[in-house]
Amino acid sequence: MAAEAARAGRWHHNAVTYARPARDIHSDPHSPFVVAHRGASDEEPEHTLSAYRRAIEDGADALECDVRLTADGHLVCVHDRRVNRTSNGRGAVSSLELSDLATLDFGSWKGQAADAELPDRDSTSVLTLERLLELVADAGRPIGLAIETKHPTRWAGQVEDRLLALLRRFGLDGGPPGGDGPAPVRVMSFSARSLHRVHAGAPALPTVYLMQFISPRHRDGRLPAGVGIAGPSVRIVRNHPGYIARLHRAGHRVHVWTVNEPEDVDLCVRLGVEAIITNRPKQVLSQLGRR
Repeated sequence: MAAEAARAGRWHHNAVTYARPARDIHSDPHSPFVVAHRGASDEEPEHTLSAYRRAIEDGADALECDVRLTADGHLVCVHDRRVNRTSNGRGAVSSLELSDLATLDFGSWKGQAADAELPDRDSTSVLTLERLLELVADAGRPIGLAIETKHPTRWAGQVEDRLLALLRRFGLDGGPPGGDGPAPVRVMSFSARSLHRVHAGAPALPTVYLMQFISPRHRDGRLPAGVGIAGPSVRIVRNHPGYIARLHRAGHRVHVWTVNEPEDVDLCVRLGVEAIITNRPKQVLSQLGRR
């Protein structure tokens, strides 16, 4: 309990600084936040501890992760419903226990094969959300976190319940410290129902509605009730740049995924988006003149 309280204290210390950045990302359209998508996933195996450490070392403002619930109730950072693509195992995350996932290699597919005698566990082990929160708490500088809930899932609302309980343990289920600036954590989803559950359980926690396409009900810039941040794909931004202005006129912030190409970074900056979610945080920061 003492160690957990200490981590929460470090989170709060970072959050206070994060809530009052030297540059105001909401008023300066030329300084979008750079969010590392699944960590520095262009260089390291996605969702591994090494990918997130690399992103922090590269200077990312925030880290993005996907969360799924294991059969024994642990939140793990895995994108796909099944582990087949990113590990040497098979099966759905929801049907496997954490101990099962711990036996799998999540790095070799990326060319990070572990030495049989001295395996690099940070590059190959499954990562729990709790461990990622500990990493951020110990980072030594302000780091934001964008957590995506994956749907549909056999666990329905249990994912959101477990997520909010974990954030509550770390003191991260509220809004920004002091009531101003960005909150240290925001929850994202393609599921409006998931975001509704999050908003109902933690009204001060910012939520992001992710979009692969623009539905008719949202063409005028409206978002689901309680959601203040739009998360359009970079394809939407390329094909419908005027949509960003409509979102801004409606009072919403805009976080764009997944922005890897220099021309897309330039487009996002011109349109004044508040956050760029990228597999290449180091390159994007360099392009923005922040290296």
